[in-house]
Amino acid sequence: MNLLYFIFPLLFISCNSSDDPVISDEIEIIETTEQAEVVSISVSGNENSYNFSVGILSPDTGCEQYANWWEIISEDGSELIYRRILGHSHVNEQPFVRSGGLVEISANQTVIIRAHMNTSSFGIKVYKGTVASDFSAFTLDDNFAINLELQDPLPTGCAF
Repeated sequence: MNLLYFIFPLLFISCNSSDDPVISDEIEIIETTEQAEVVSISVSGNENSYNFSVGILSPDTGCEQYANWWEIISEDGSELIYRRILGHSHVNEQPFVRSGGLVEISANQTVIIRAHMNTSSFGIKVYKGTVASDFSAFTLDDNFAINLELQDPLPTGCAF
C-alpha cells in the first residue's frame, strides 16, 4: 500500500506531455503601507499652551514620497487646531519623532492627531484622546475630514 503512495505521484510527473516547465499559480502577497501612521504621542506644558511630540512611521523614499506633516484636529474633524510641517523626508530614521506647539486646547478637549503623506494623503492610524486622560491608538475612516488637506499652513517644498 505504501508503494502506491510513492508510485502514484510519479505517474503524474512522468505523464506531463508538455516540455514547458510547470508554473505555480501561487502568488506571494507582500503587505505594504503607503500611509503615514502615528505611533506615539507625548505632551508637555500647561492648558492652552501644550507641546506635542508625535512619533510617525512612514514609507519615506525621499522627496518624491514622504510624510510632510502631522496635525491636531477636533474630534468631529471640523477644525484644524495645529499643523506641524515636516521639511524633509526621513528615509533612514523610522519611526521618527517631531515636536510642535504651542497648541491651544483645554486639558479635557478630545482631539485627533494624524499624519499626512505627500503622495497618499492622511493615514488612518491615528491617536485620539485628551491631555487629561491620555491618548490611544485609533483608526479613522479613509476620508475623515479630508477637506482639511487644503487648509493652510501647507508645505512649500522638501529639503531632502
